[in-house]
This record gives sequence, structure tokens and C-alpha cells, in this order.
Amino acid sequence: MPIPQILWAGTILTVACCAAATPAHAEPARSVKVTVLSTMLAGDPERGIGEWGFAALVEVDGQQFLFDTGARPEAVLRNAAELGIDLSVVTDLIITHNHADHTGGLVPLRRAVAAKNSRALSRAHVARGIFDRRPLPDGSEGNGLLPLKAEYESLGGTFIEHKGPIQLGPSVWFTGPVPRNHPERNWSGKGQVQTPAGLVEDTIAEDASLVIDTPDGLIVVSGCGHAGIINTIDQARRVVREANVLAAIGGFHLFPANDSVLKWTGSKLKEFGLRYMLGAHCTGVEAVFQLRSIAGLTRADAVVGAVGSTFILGRGIDALSLAR
Repeated sequence: MPIPQILWAGTILTVACCAAATPAHAEPARSVKVTVLSTMLAGDPERGIGEWGFAALVEVDGQQFLFDTGARPEAVLRNAAELGIDLSVVTDLIITHNHADHTGGLVPLRRAVAAKNSRALSRAHVARGIFDRRPLPDGSEGNGLLPLKAEYESLGGTFIEHKGPIQLGPSVWFTGPVPRNHPERNWSGKGQVQTPAGLVEDTIAEDASLVIDTPDGLIVVSGCGHAGIINTIDQARRVVREANVLAAIGGFHLFPANDSVLKWTGSKLKEFGLRYMLGAHCTGVEAVFQLRSIAGLTRADAVVGAVGSTFILGRGIDALSLAR
């Protein structure tokens, strides 16, 4: 069932709902558009600024989600304005994990749009574990979301914490925490997280993605893909349906991957029937090029994501001039 459209300001709601298969009433999306609002590359010389971060606007049959919020307070605000995108009509946010390069725009975005629409960007979907403390060696907090939590809530924002996968719309699912069935290590290994048993390696267990079901297959939108792109696709196929992957969009944290890892990843993507890849942020430039070759894609179908670049169902990728 889609989540109830009820808003409790300034609270964290924990939702335990899990989807094992496609509900009978679910229908594939007829219209999908994903627009990159934050990444390192600016694709148009007249619109947008790049940064180390990620954000995208996801539009599915009239429903809209702001997917992550970029790193710098002004980046997504400025890029949206220059691209002619009005975020004040968007109610729901997806925050994929706790890192600052995905959460930095949260408070300024909410403050800016709330003046125009009190419900704009007021509901943030997150996965269990995102608020766990990440102490740094100097005693400071490494969790990029925790310092923003109270201020976002004071502005009327609500976090909805999901313990598992959940359907957010007729053809849209939030994966929740992704099981690590394949040995993908798409995180630095340097961080630690506080648990009841003490400090342990931070694997970014809350890393979550968005999945859209279409007549042509699944679209997976990822922020950093710390869970691993293959683990994430496995979760998408388990939660939604065992379909081919039409598109993988966003960051997949493969920039430090060696050739062996990229070969395995590309081979698995080919097995899943991947047709489009918009590899932004931490995917890595060289990684995109190698995955494109291994998965048997073309220059038109697998590109480095840029600010303003889009994927549109039925039309494919518009990479803009610099990344084309």
C-alpha cells in the first residue's frame, strides 16, 4: 500500500511495512523523468554549477520526489532555479544515507520553499539506521544528517524512518536498507558507527534507493550506492518484480573500483539487461566508460551524469552538450 498522506511535524515516524511482491493494484509507470540537480559536472555552460554531491528530481505520473539534497547549501536551490524547476510543489524527499554531500541542502531548501508552500519538502523518507551516531577520532560527529535534524523539524519537517521496503506510489518503491548478499564493498572502510555493542565499521547500512516499475523494466535511482549496485538491483527485483533493469541512475560509488570489480559489475549489469546508465557523482568517469563497454551499451545509452541531464521514459538520456 502507498504510505498514508498524513503529516506530523517535528517527529520521526517509524514505518515497518515491507513489500514482498508487487501488489495487485500496482501499475507500471506511464511517465517518468529524472533530472540531475547536483553532481560534479555542469552539463550546460549557461545553467547550473557542479559540486561533490548528488540530488535529482524524480517525476512519476505526476508524483514528484526530491532525491537527496546535494552538499552545499546553495547548489540545488541555484541549479533548480536556473533549470526552471519549482521545488515548492514537491512534498516528499528521499534521503538515501547520512553523508553530508547528500544532506547539505536539506535545511536551506526547506526554509526557501516553505515560505511559498508550507508542505513543500516537509516529509523526508529515510531508512533505519540513518540517525546512528558516527563519532570521529576528534570526538566530533561524522553523521552529516544529525546536526540538521532538529532544525529541519523546527521548520515543520518530518522524518519517516522505514525499517524495510515500502511502496510510495502506484509504481514507486523505497528499498529501505539493502541486504548485502553480494560481496560489494562500496564504502571507504574508514568510518565507525555507534552500536549497542560499541563502535564498529560503518558500512552505511541505511543506504537506500528508489525503484520505479515501468512497462520496459525497472528504473533504479541511487544516491551513492554504498550497498552496491548489484545488491540494490537484487533488492529492487525482490521487492517489485523480477524484471530487467531499464535504467540505473545516480551515484554508485565505483570511482575507486579496480578493473576486476568493474568487470564483475558490468557483467552482472549485462545479465540484468541494463539498457541505460546515467552514472553521476561517485560512480566515476572511468567506471562509467568501462561499465558501458562491458555491459554492451553505447555512447548514447551510458553517460556521465551532469547537472541538468535527464532520463525520460520512452526517450532515453539527454546528457547535455559536455557529456554527450
